[in-house]
Amino acid sequence: MTSPLFIATPETLPRTVTQTQQLTLPPDLFRHAVRSMRLGEGDELTLSDGLGMRVTATLEDPENGVVRVTATEVEEKPRVRISLVQALAKGGRDEMAIEESTEIGVDGVIPWQADRSIVQWSGAKAAKAQRKWTQILTAATEQSRRAWIPQLSDVMSTKQLVRFCEKETAEGNLFVVLHQDATKTWEGIEQAAEQLTDGKTVYFVVGPEGGISDREIEQLTQAGAEVVVIGRTILRASTAGPVAVALLSRTLGRFS
Repeated sequence: MTSPLFIATPETLPRTVTQTQQLTLPPDLFRHAVRSMRLGEGDELTLSDGLGMRVTATLEDPENGVVRVTATEVEEKPRVRISLVQALAKGGRDEMAIEESTEIGVDGVIPWQADRSIVQWSGAKAAKAQRKWTQILTAATEQSRRAWIPQLSDVMSTKQLVRFCEKETAEGNLFVVLHQDATKTWEGIEQAAEQLTDGKTVYFVVGPEGGISDREIEQLTQAGAEVVVIGRTILRASTAGPVAVALLSRTLGRFS
């Protein structure tokens, strides 16, 4: 069975950690690993800084949360990044989307305050929502045993997203709006993604439960985005992003 993975801070897990070195788990990881998951002496666990570092360790002293490092490795960044621009949606569908996309392998997440988003992030509520999304991404990273946490950006308005799209497409990145009424199909996106050079990013834009407005489609298209449809069924705000991430992950060889 794959050992459980825990995200640790750089203070707990420095890049200079070496094999056979002892580490002491901070209180939050101690409670999670020993109290909640009931790991005991001799049990194996994995620690990661969320930036590619993966450290395998054995629990030596459960009472004090002391572990002994047995192996270390640093995973490289993916050749082409996948990022999800997820519109805020009611009923927790936006949170479901980012959780599932993280488990599949998304590399970045951008919250989007779309025209038709019923959920609104503003003031203290925005900070609280940002923290919740961070917690969701961290938990999904641990659950899926990933060594990279998706990078979470600040929430963007449509105006900000359009400017961002202009900048990113000008730099050779691919912006893809998933829309049920599009005429372009998925096949062309796969072909375009395969032609991207190292370090580039594919952005998937997913609207809220009410859909992306015509104004937003027009503005994003003018900014350089491609508007495509996936398959013949209508996908919900919680589903479209994970499906796109999974399809492209297979195309880019991440599932091989």
